[in-house]
Amino acid sequence: METQIGRGKTARRAYGIDEIALAPGNRTLDPSLANTKWRIGNIEREIPIIASAMDGVVDVRMAVLLSNLGALGVLNLEGIQTRYADPEPILDKIASVGKEEFVPLMQELYAESIKPELIEQRIREIKQQGGIAAVSATPAGASKYGAVVAKAGADLFFVQATVVSTSHLSPESIVPLDLAQFCQEMPIPVILGNCVTYEVTLDLMKAGAAAVLVGIGPGAACTSRGVLGVGVPQATAIADCAAARDEYYQQTGKYIPVIADGGLITGGDICKCIACGADGVMIGSPFARAAEAPGRGYHWGMATPSPVLPRGTRIRVGTTGTLEQILVGPAQLDDGTHNLLGALKTSMGTLGAKNIKEMQQVEVVIAPSLLTEGKVYQKAQQLGMGK
Repeated sequence: METQIGRGKTARRAYGIDEIALAPGNRTLDPSLANTKWRIGNIEREIPIIASAMDGVVDVRMAVLLSNLGALGVLNLEGIQTRYADPEPILDKIASVGKEEFVPLMQELYAESIKPELIEQRIREIKQQGGIAAVSATPAGASKYGAVVAKAGADLFFVQATVVSTSHLSPESIVPLDLAQFCQEMPIPVILGNCVTYEVTLDLMKAGAAAVLVGIGPGAACTSRGVLGVGVPQATAIADCAAARDEYYQQTGKYIPVIADGGLITGGDICKCIACGADGVMIGSPFARAAEAPGRGYHWGMATPSPVLPRGTRIRVGTTGTLEQILVGPAQLDDGTHNLLGALKTSMGTLGAKNIKEMQQVEVVIAPSLLTEGKVYQKAQQLGMGK
C-alpha cells in the first residue's frame, strides 16, 4: 500500500525489527528439538550467526573461537589486521583516544597500506588453528586481492559495500569489478552484499552469489543513513530479499541463503529476522562486547576511516562476558544479549518451529508497542528491557 508524500511522489510503508512481533501458532515443542543448522556455500554450521567483518569484532583469535563454537567470523581484509604486522598497539590507540580525536586518528591509521603477505598470513593462522577462514573486502579490494585470498586457501569470500549491484557505472579510467565473472573464477564461494531490494537480490543470485547480505545502514556503529539518507528498515528489506530467494529457487532449483546484516542486538532481534525470511544473521556489536573481542570494549563501523566521507562512528559497548556466554550461554544478563543460540531455540520452541525453514513461516504481526507495553518499571529503573 502506497502513501502520497506530495504531488507526484508516493512511498511504500516499510517496517523495522522493533515494529514487529512473532505470534505463536497451535503447536509448541521442546527447545532441544529445534534444529538451527544451516549451510553457507559448502559449509554447514550449527548456529546461523556470523560475526561481522569489523576490526573491533573479528581477529584471528575470534574467528577460531567462533568456528569452534559452531558459528562463523569474518575477517576484514582492508582493516587493521592486514595493515599492521602487530595490530595490538594500534587497537590500544583506537580505544584510548577521545571522541574529538577519533576520526582523524582512524583516517591516519587506515592510510597505512594493505600488505598482501599479511592477508595470506592471517588466513593461514586461522586455518592452522582449525578455524573457518571467512574474509571480506570491498569490490575494489576483491578485484585487487582475490587471487591472494584464493592462493592462501580461504573458505569463504564476502564482497561487501554499503550498496552492491551488478549494474555499476564507473568513470572511463576505472574498470568496475564484474561480479558474475569474479564469482565464476574464484575457487571458493563468494557472498555478495549489501542490498535491500527484491530486484537486486535476484540479480546478485543470478551473478553467482553463494549467499546475499541484506541491510543498509542499520548497524549500531554505522552512520550511512544519516550521512546518505539511504536505507530500508530491516523487516521489510529481509522479506523482500527472501521473496527473491524463493523466486530464484523456483526458477533454478538452487537455494541461495539470505543473511540479515546489521541492527541486531538481542536474541529476539535474531528470531524476528529469521521469521521475516532470513536464513542467518550477521551481527557486530553483540560480539564486540565479548572479553575476547579485539575492540577493547569499543565497536566501530567499516566506513569510519574513509578519508573523504566517514560513514561510521565508534561506540562504547563495554565488556559483558565471554564469547561463549554471549553466543551459547549460560546467560548472565537478563536483557537478551547473552545466549543468543538459546534464545533462538527457545523462541522456535515457543512458536512450534522445528527448523529454520519452519521459523521463516511463523506469523508476524505489526506491534510498535512490543518493547514498551507494560515495561514502565523496567524503563524507570533501567532494568531488563529498560536498559
